Amino acid sequence: QVQLVESGGGLVQAGGSLRLSCAASGRIFSIGTMGWYRQAPGKQRELVASITNGGSAHYADSVRGRFTISRDNTKNIVYLQMNSLKPEDTAVYHCNSLTRPQGWGQGTQVTVSS
Repeated sequence: QVQLVESGGGLVQAGGSLRLSCAASGRIFSIGTMGWYRQAPGKQRELVASITNGGSAHYADSVRGRFTISRDNTKNIVYLQMNSLKPEDTAVYHCNSLTRPQGWGQGTQVTVSS
């Protein structure tokens, strides 16, 4: 089992930026495609971005053009650069493998004020 620890969240005004990090205790290459998920209060968890080992990225329509996912397999870290943030981006953000899901970390809170 690979432990995943998210960080980088915070409070930001609409239009601002944040970069989230997901540090893994093991080799993320071994657990394949990685994704960033978010869960807002009262809503289901949704996948917002994913990236394969080869670097192919996919995004939810709601974040495409504003968020960028990347990974560093040598450092075992997955990033989510979030620009032009909107109040509706407010949520707890988690990372996990899509290929071989691991236990969920605590996530990192992102709050966007209007």
